[in-house]
Formats: sequence, C-alpha cells, structure tokens
Amino acid sequence: MNTGVKITAFAAALAATFGTAYGVGKGVGPVEEPRKAEHGDHATAPAPSKTPAADGHAGHDEGATTAAPADLPGGLQVSQDGYTLALDTPTPPAGRSVLKFSIKDATGRNVTAFTTEHGKELHFIVASRDLNTFRHLHPVKAADGTWSVDADLPAAGGYKAFADFKPATPGAKGITLGADLAVPGAHAPKPLPAVAPTATVDGYQVRLGGTLDPGEAGELRLTVTKAGKPVTDLQPYLGAYGHLVALRDGDLAYLHVHPNEGGPGPDVSFTATAPSPGTYRLFLDFQHQGKVRTAAFTVTTGSAKAPAPAAAEPTDGAAGHAHG
Repeated sequence: MNTGVKITAFAAALAATFGTAYGVGKGVGPVEEPRKAEHGDHATAPAPSKTPAADGHAGHDEGATTAAPADLPGGLQVSQDGYTLALDTPTPPAGRSVLKFSIKDATGRNVTAFTTEHGKELHFIVASRDLNTFRHLHPVKAADGTWSVDADLPAAGGYKAFADFKPATPGAKGITLGADLAVPGAHAPKPLPAVAPTATVDGYQVRLGGTLDPGEAGELRLTVTKAGKPVTDLQPYLGAYGHLVALRDGDLAYLHVHPNEGGPGPDVSFTATAPSPGTYRLFLDFQHQGKVRTAAFTVTTGSAKAPAPAAAEPTDGAAGHAHG
C-alpha cells in the first residue's frame, strides 16, 4: 500500500530540504510544508561535520550558546534560543539506570510548560557515538520540571542525548538540543554497520529502497514484511505509522521525521534530501501487535540505487523504547 507522508525538515544551506510524499512511486519534489507539522519547527541549516577530537569522536558543542542557530542542524548544541539541556546524570553506569535531566530557560529555571507534539511534551533520544545503540525514550516530568526515565545503555563509551521539544510560549518554535553522556569503563567501539537494504528485527524484515543524495530530493521507501508477507496492519505509534530519526555519522546531527497521512502499511515513504555528503544512520520506529520495534539502516549518499541484498547486522535498538 502506498502511503503519503509529511516530513519535517532541515532548512538546508546546501539546498537541502525535506518535502511531503503523497504517493509512493510518483515524482516528488520539495514542497512548502504546512504548519500542521510540529516538527517542521526544527528546521535548521546543515553544517559540515566537526573536526574529530583526539578521542576519535566529532567535536562537541556542549558549551555553545548558538549565536547563529540557523546555521546548524538539530542536536549539535546544548543551548539554543535561551534554552539549555541540563543532564543531572551525565555519567550513568552500564546497564539499566535512571536518567534525569531538565530544560532550563535563560534565567536558569526549569521549564515546566511544553506544547504536546505527537502525543508527548518532549521526545528523548539516546544514541551511542558509534551509532550501534539507539534508544527512543519517553521520560516522565515532575512538577518542578525535572524529567526522569529508565534507560538501558549496554556498554561503556560515549553517548549523546537529544531532547526534542517545543516550549509552551507564544511564537515558540520546536528545538532539538543535544548533550553528551559518558558511561564509565573500558570502551570498545563497534564499527558502523555495513550499508544493506534490509534490516531484521523480532522476525520482521524492513526493506529500504530509493536514493539519498546531497542537495537533491529523492524518495525513500520502507516496506515492512513478516515471514515473507506484507504487514498491512501497522498500528499508530504517537499518532503516526512510522517515525524516523536520522543521525549523521561523525557529529550525530539529528533529524526527526514523521509520516502525516496514509497507512497502515506495508510501505512508509518519504522524500529526503541529505543535508551534506556523507554517511547516515536511519532508525525507523514502527508498531505492530502492540509492540514498537526499531529497524536501522546505514546509508551513504550518492548511491544510485539501494545496494544488493546483504546480511544486515541487527542494531541494538529493538528494545529501545521505554515508557516511564
């Protein structure tokens, strides 16, 4: 079944924009996105990846207060537009633990009022720096504006936390802030999983088709099957039949996109333009039979077509959803 979707976007200084795909297989170009898409408020222009630091990771922006936030993709700054992501637990232990954080305003006070988007006041993502672990978490907010959530970070190493939210103030726009987490212990980073068109999770196969090119719109289509049969009864999850988070390898520039119309499967499609040349990790959340699964793909820009089938390495994301 072909599904139409609406995509939130990077407003691209490299001519990168995200549009809305209203039919799988039809020609689609960048279009002006209706205000209905709350995550469209996160539009920012892309920037080149940071120069790697001595530890091999991209440079961090955790001290920046964003003199020119429009020049950066989401998630690269810990502070933007007067708001700051403050981690109370920046060095959690490996395994299960409770992460706590708050969103501070320009005066240093905890923000307590947010606009509900896609069923939640705030979306919280944690990903490892090597992009092998991905967690889409749903924290609980206390009356004083402190958020907490149970999380499973399986191994020592560097992680990045993303808070995706919209303050409940007149004229406020959506913001994605990013801050570093460090799990103590001996760190053994894994290589980035190989580019492959199919991901397997919990017995489901998800095939990625289409192209991803810098500066040029292309259609990506994700098709969900199980035991060789199309899954045509996907269930809404946070108001959509599929959620996609894209992270750029190196600096972990963040993009959160949502289908807007159509469903319930087996296809979820969108039109995308890469904000820059490079390698990206795509994480698709979909719900079926009451459980949310995450299918992950590595995509390199410039490929004319999806590569030939290859063994796909499962990403540590199948249990990446936690509800506080």
